[in-house]
Amino acid sequence: MHRKWLVAAAVLVAAALPHAKVRAAEDAHRIVSVGGAVTEVVYALGADSGLIAVDSTSLYPDSARAFPDVGYMRQLAAEPILAMAPSIVLAVEDAGPPTVLDQIAAAGVRVVHVPDEPTPEGVIAKVHTVADALGLSSEGDELASKLEQDFAALRDKIATVEDRPSVLYLLSIGSGAPLAAGAGTAADGIISLAGGRNAIEGFTDYMPLSPEAAVTAAPDYILIDQRSLDALGGEAALLARPELAATPAGTEGRLIALDGLLLLGFGPRTPQAVQALAEALHPDLTLNVLGR
Repeated sequence: MHRKWLVAAAVLVAAALPHAKVRAAEDAHRIVSVGGAVTEVVYALGADSGLIAVDSTSLYPDSARAFPDVGYMRQLAAEPILAMAPSIVLAVEDAGPPTVLDQIAAAGVRVVHVPDEPTPEGVIAKVHTVADALGLSSEGDELASKLEQDFAALRDKIATVEDRPSVLYLLSIGSGAPLAAGAGTAADGIISLAGGRNAIEGFTDYMPLSPEAAVTAAPDYILIDQRSLDALGGEAALLARPELAATPAGTEGRLIALDGLLLLGFGPRTPQAVQALAEALHPDLTLNVLGR
């Protein structure tokens, strides 16, 4: 009887062990994620059960919006984050201020700085950094491999196009002239990946677009995120602006509006962003390498 009881107990322990490991993994971290693409990586790795809070740019997937919001990623405060009792803060590059992240680290919370380079290699680095920080290296390798395959398939298809239309990316911040994206920006990166070329030359970062600069740029397409388009009054109002109306894009009504986080996040959905933009820039190109 005693032996039977021991066998039965061993079977129960063996059956419960995988579930115990899952629960242990879920309980291993209390994650505060700062940066929309960082949060997307956490979800893509299946680690969202450890999330306890996110920043205001973490808008995808929709379930991320249900978590407490610790504020805008570049205007963080230590107190509300520490009040969540996190074990780890995953902070995208340029999150801060740096002194706030230093205060959080000084309080004994692990702070991981996640790189944010607007390239396929940057996406892979983001995945590996988050995965390694959460003890999910094998899951990170698997996700990175899938993304590398997607980027390679897109690159091979897009390389076949001969025409690279010029694209002006606009960003609306407050009132006044919209900002144009220069070299080295995420917009510049996604335009290049999609088989276009940035219409703006001569500066980096984002700068107000003057009528003279718009005319000189002569973009074939205007690219904008949907939120900025709404803030600027919609498609008709945007294309009627003096700095845009006389451009080839303005006269032909060639305007592309996409979700901002999808377009500029450089996270796990970046292949989908490349495909969507490439299809808009090259209507004759059959580009369904990722499926739907």
